[in-house]
Amino acid sequence: MDEPFDIPFPESLSREEVVAAARTGLGDELRSVIVFTPGSFEVLYARSDLYDAAVDVRAVKRPLVELERVGFAEAPVRTSLSVGESATDIGAYDFTVRFHRNGFVVRVIEGDRGVLLTTDRMDSRAFREAATAIRALLRT
Repeated sequence: MDEPFDIPFPESLSREEVVAAARTGLGDELRSVIVFTPGSFEVLYARSDLYDAAVDVRAVKRPLVELERVGFAEAPVRTSLSVGESATDIGAYDFTVRFHRNGFVVRVIEGDRGVLLTTDRMDSRAFREAATAIRALLRT
């Protein structure tokens, strides 16, 4: 599973590296890892106890990816809050964590590529570690 992505990711980046970074930060609560661009996406990991082998995980995740693509337009606007005359003291946009009743969705975007992570309920402090590791991989 070390073949290149179907979407434009650095040749030096493997699926295993992205999944390993997410697993290191989020542990067994990790449900899925999805890489995406404005025009495509790929499910890198889906926890085996969540989906029947016959289920098309890509079809299940498509609505989530479509919703989270707004981040490509949103990130520059959020970052602009930290520069210029009307700058706030919150700093540049880093990553998004969406809290749901039974888990979380994490969105990390760097340029024209991003990663979505879904998790079970857990301590939210682990997201910073996972997002930081993934951002470093996306920058390579």
